[in-house]
Amino acid sequence: MKKRVMCVFGTRPEAVKLAPVVHALRASKKVEPIVVSTAQHREMLDQMMKWFEIEPQYDLNLMQHGQTLPELTSKVILGVDKLLTEAKPDMLLVQGDTVTVMAASLAAFYQKIPVGHVEAGLRTGDRYNPFPEEMARQQVGRLATLHFSPTQLAVDNLKREGITNHVYLTGNTVIDALKNRINNSVAC
Repeated sequence: MKKRVMCVFGTRPEAVKLAPVVHALRASKKVEPIVVSTAQHREMLDQMMKWFEIEPQYDLNLMQHGQTLPELTSKVILGVDKLLTEAKPDMLLVQGDTVTVMAASLAAFYQKIPVGHVEAGLRTGDRYNPFPEEMARQQVGRLATLHFSPTQLAVDNLKREGITNHVYLTGNTVIDALKNRINNSVAC
C-alpha cells in the first residue's frame, strides 16, 4: 500500500520549490502525493502551478483582499485540519516559511501527523526580519519530524537549536525545478 504524502503550498515560491518534489512523488511506486493549495497568493501561485503542470486535488482558495495574518492563519489551520481528517495522509510536506507552511504544520502536529519541512534550518537571527517568515521558520523547525536542509549552514543552524534527528542535507529544490523545466522544454 502506498504511503500518502500531503503537499501543502499557497505561494509562488512554495510551488516552484515543491514542484520537483511533487513530480518525484508522483513517479514513485511507494508514495501517493496529495496536492493542496491554500491559495495564499492566488494569481502568482496559479501561474506557477500551470507552468509546472501541477493540479491540486484540494484548493482552499483562502486569499482575500485585506485579510490579516491572524485571519489567514486561522483559516489555514481549520482548512488543513479538515483535509487531514478527510484524506488521512501519512505525512504532511511543506516548504519554506510562510503562514501556509506554519499553520499547516501546526494542524498536522495537532493530529499527530509527521511533518516534513523542505528548506529547513534557514535563519537570519532576527525574529522580525523577515517578518513574519523568520518566526514561521523557527516554529516549523520545532513541529517538523523530517528536516530537509538546503545547505550545511542550515543543518548547523538546526543543530544549534538542538534539532539533530532526521536532518538531511538535500540541496536547493529550485535548482531541481529549473533543471526539470529546462529538460522538459528541450524534450518537447
